[in-house]
Amino acid sequence: MRLGEVVVDVAPLRSSRDFRLVFVTQSISMLGTHLTSVAASLQIYELTGSSVQVGLMSLVLGMSLLVGLVMGGVLADRVDRRRVVLVTRAVTAVVVAGLAVNAALPNPREWFVFVAAVLAGGTSGLGGPALMAATPALVAPGQLAAAGALTTLTAQLGGMVGPSLAGVIAAGPGLAWCFAIDAAIYVVGLALLAPLPKLAPDGSAQPQHPLKAMAEGLAFLRGNQVVAGLLLIDVCAVVFAMPYALFPELGTEHFGGGPSTVGLLYTAPAVGSFCGALASGWTGRVHHTGRALIGAVAVWGVAITCFGLSPNLWIALAFLGLAGLGDTASEILRRALLQHYTPDRLQGRVGSLWLAQATAGPSVGNLEAGLVARALGSSAGAAAVGGLVCLAGVATVALAVPALRRATLHGPPAGQDAELPAGPSRAAD
Repeated sequence: MRLGEVVVDVAPLRSSRDFRLVFVTQSISMLGTHLTSVAASLQIYELTGSSVQVGLMSLVLGMSLLVGLVMGGVLADRVDRRRVVLVTRAVTAVVVAGLAVNAALPNPREWFVFVAAVLAGGTSGLGGPALMAATPALVAPGQLAAAGALTTLTAQLGGMVGPSLAGVIAAGPGLAWCFAIDAAIYVVGLALLAPLPKLAPDGSAQPQHPLKAMAEGLAFLRGNQVVAGLLLIDVCAVVFAMPYALFPELGTEHFGGGPSTVGLLYTAPAVGSFCGALASGWTGRVHHTGRALIGAVAVWGVAITCFGLSPNLWIALAFLGLAGLGDTASEILRRALLQHYTPDRLQGRVGSLWLAQATAGPSVGNLEAGLVARALGSSAGAAAVGGLVCLAGVATVALAVPALRRATLHGPPAGQDAELPAGPSRAAD
């Protein structure tokens, strides 16, 4: 196997100017997002001295994001997706600029940060499905996995660099500069995305009630075993084997360290994910894509189980790195299969369900991990049990959904309506 078949495939960047514009925009946007996220948390803590208030702001942001994603999925399948992306990003730029002004005041207003969290979360949610649904129109069908890998790479790089950079800027020039830089990044992103062509979805000329449109998306999900299987197998990982809430206790109590040890636990999966994205060239070439996806999620489950059973910190960190690698591989393959098997006129709605699950699933999984740890009296035991339950779930889905095992990116092109169930929802088209 040649090196070019292993490292991240940059073919979409070479062949598509429009995808290059999106890639650069997403790369700088992820950095800015972390600047604002960290700065907002620091500001709320400075104003209130309460971690509960910080958590409440995160909850408000997450809930508004979730609502925006659901609405954004319908919107992305009805109007020009380019326009949705540009308008929502322009609104978000104004909101973040408002945060910069508020932070620069002698007495910043706490209530404004919460209002801004609602507005930013909602508008980001509205624009997210449109940008995701636009990708299949910007790259060749055979490049979906490569495009997903590049998108994942930007997210992982932003997650590794952004929070540390935010801390440096907040400690130096101040919090207002974090918000101001992010607002400027949004403006640059608007300039980059403006040359994109019109991205009207198939069937957008046929108006449909929003609730009926949502029902059609859910009907497609029920009728398409591959897409349903993609979401189900992801639940096995993010709900049953999500260990992040256990890291503070594991780092301080189980491994006998301090904040630096806890930081290493949080960093290890990100490093593994980044390496997985760099070595993702194989994801677009593997023929049995569905089986590879099942294997990647199983790697996550095995790694989390072994992490819980690890006798020392460095072995635990190695397994967390392996878990991150498996997670990235599964995310790339899931995204590509989802876009491949979903008709263009449903890309927004189905993509919004995937994004909503990616937003809410880890929160549920972390809560579940904390409850299991309390019941067992052991965070390490909770992690190991979660990994085993994940593996059982993966095996169940693999056996119960044969279409997922047969799924491939090299089969018939996405957009065929053979997977749509007959009935009113289809007739509405």
